[in-house]
Amino acid sequence: MTGVTGVFALEARQLTKRYSQTVLAVDHLDLAVQKGEIFGLLGPNGAGKTTTGGMLTTRIVPTSGNAFIGGIDVVAHPAEAKREIGVVPQTNTLDRSLSVEQNLYFHGRYFGYSRNEAKTRASQLLEQFKLSERSSAPVAALSGGMAQRLMMARAVFHQPTVLILDEPTSGLDPQSRLAFWDVLRELHSSGQTVLLTTHYMEEADQLCERLAIMDHGRILAIGSPSELKSGIKSGSILTVEVSGEVLGLTEQLRKELKDSSVDSVTASANGMVIIGDEASKLISPVVRIAEASGHSVLNLKVEEPSLETVFISLTGRELRE
Repeated sequence: MTGVTGVFALEARQLTKRYSQTVLAVDHLDLAVQKGEIFGLLGPNGAGKTTTGGMLTTRIVPTSGNAFIGGIDVVAHPAEAKREIGVVPQTNTLDRSLSVEQNLYFHGRYFGYSRNEAKTRASQLLEQFKLSERSSAPVAALSGGMAQRLMMARAVFHQPTVLILDEPTSGLDPQSRLAFWDVLRELHSSGQTVLLTTHYMEEADQLCERLAIMDHGRILAIGSPSELKSGIKSGSILTVEVSGEVLGLTEQLRKELKDSSVDSVTASANGMVIIGDEASKLISPVVRIAEASGHSVLNLKVEEPSLETVFISLTGRELRE
């Protein structure tokens, strides 16, 4: 059974996972990833990203709904679906008893490659991912960035329909993260479809053609990064740093600016963040109100909305466990 049109590499229809009467992890999620695109899935901790990924990769059985990878129903035909999926998890899952090359070779054998085919494919990938000089090294000797590149090479060894990356650059230094981006762009240029979950807004903005922001098991917004940023209600952001206690001033600004084109006034660590249609026009009244209340204005900054702004506006500022 296919059940999907030819343009979709991955599709979820009303996908739901309920762990108990009170725990609904994923709530009737609809999602479609086109062939050849990098699609980002963003959300705070507890949003349902991990459970969604688990259902798409056959590790978690949905309570209801359907999911398809390359036209294959992941619940009805999990073994077939696994052949269409490559996964790079957050944690290092390389076999530490094997060398770099052996990790690739035996992965190929597991997927039905002959000895010669597996050896040839492993050599190609070691060259592509710049690991040839470390081919005989134990994986324990690899840096974090090298280990991630090896897991990426292993994940694409069998040429999957969809490559699923679960926060792949978490914990990497900036240089390794940028190198990983280059590898991902190279794969994308060859037509590889990618589903990327990440907490790095810059990463999503730089890499993803489209993305979805989810929370409490539901998709809140979906589109290209530019579409999401242009679709935010506010036009710009005024960040104000002041001396002294800010909660009282924040409340006062909310009252006195309520008739202006202001969407929100929220307290930050050393001041306020004001979101409005034309935040630059609020500088004078904000300074006047702050100084009249006995505060010194230490710094002002006007910015256009970022992907992080969109994310916070949709999911809130509260900390998640």
